[in-house]
Amino acid sequence: MMQYRPFGKKIDWQCSVLGFGTMRLPVFNNDPAQINEPLAIEMIHKGIDAGINYIDTAFIYHSGHSESLVGKALKSPYREKVKLATKLPPWELKEPADMDRVLNTQLERLDMPCVDLYLLHALSRDNWKKMKDFKALDWAERQLADGKIKHLGFSFHDSFDVFKEIVDAYPDWEFCQVISSYLDENNQAGVKGIQYAAGKGLGVVIMEPLRGGKLASPTPNVKNIWENAPVSRDPVEWALNWLWNQSDISVVLSGMSTPEQLESNLHYADVAQPGMLSIGELSLIEKARDTYSEAIKVQCTSCRYCMPCPEGVEINTLFEALNEASMFGNWEEQQKRYAGLKKRGKGVDACVYCHACEQLCPQRLEIPTLLETVREALDK
Repeated sequence: MMQYRPFGKKIDWQCSVLGFGTMRLPVFNNDPAQINEPLAIEMIHKGIDAGINYIDTAFIYHSGHSESLVGKALKSPYREKVKLATKLPPWELKEPADMDRVLNTQLERLDMPCVDLYLLHALSRDNWKKMKDFKALDWAERQLADGKIKHLGFSFHDSFDVFKEIVDAYPDWEFCQVISSYLDENNQAGVKGIQYAAGKGLGVVIMEPLRGGKLASPTPNVKNIWENAPVSRDPVEWALNWLWNQSDISVVLSGMSTPEQLESNLHYADVAQPGMLSIGELSLIEKARDTYSEAIKVQCTSCRYCMPCPEGVEINTLFEALNEASMFGNWEEQQKRYAGLKKRGKGVDACVYCHACEQLCPQRLEIPTLLETVREALDK
């Protein structure tokens, strides 16, 4: 039976511990724009019938087609069984009037008069500044008063300090959405951010619990840890349980692409409880984390203090690509990623070795030297 938790202290609602993320729906021909609508709708309906009551989408998911698909899936009686979340993308805004345009487009796509849960999307230091310049919170309060949105929150991609600043800047936030997995205990908002937001009464929504699916296919060393554990669990179950073990987390979003993934996640959610893991089990997860961490090549925390680079080098993205390749073995994928950055003038070739980034780095990394390591590993 699906488990439920309070969605923070500001919204009187019990949320399913598993939420349905619609960024990775089944598609045709590996094309994100070509959603397999019959299968996707069938999966969403099955999830709701099994107790999922949180559905998450966004303006850009599936090249702009996710919201329309979700709207079709949530025709009565399914609409009344869930709360629906979508998001306002800062990159779509050229002027304040665009906020009305985007929201109206979303409501048209969804074929709904209002959205239950509305987030300012992907807030970072720069995006938060843009939202403040555009007076997005004043605009959102008007939408709340008009009934076009019912509850306001934000999703987040930056450091803990920025996260705390955003939480503290607006007392009426009701929920937030952050990246977390057992590899991200101290990454971005981190566990510290989750606890801080929950302490302020916010519902906490988790995205990327499997690092985009990478934790579902562990490296040989991590696979060996799970196979020799005293209790038999799938790698996905270990990852989800680490999150559900935390009482401050309201709901974990999973971007499920196949009926099998949905079925497995529903099974895991049936027994999800705070404090469900023993000390020994937590130690195993820590061992898996340490095993992945040993493969990290650059100790960059993606705080982005070094950004923007005056020459346009995507410093933290380049370090992330190298670390991802080393940790998960997806070298070809990250080489293609590097090639794309290089083509856009954001690769290592654009560095002029001014060393300005080193003066800003809290970790005191020798950034130009480390960028050369990236080039040697990924410039193929």
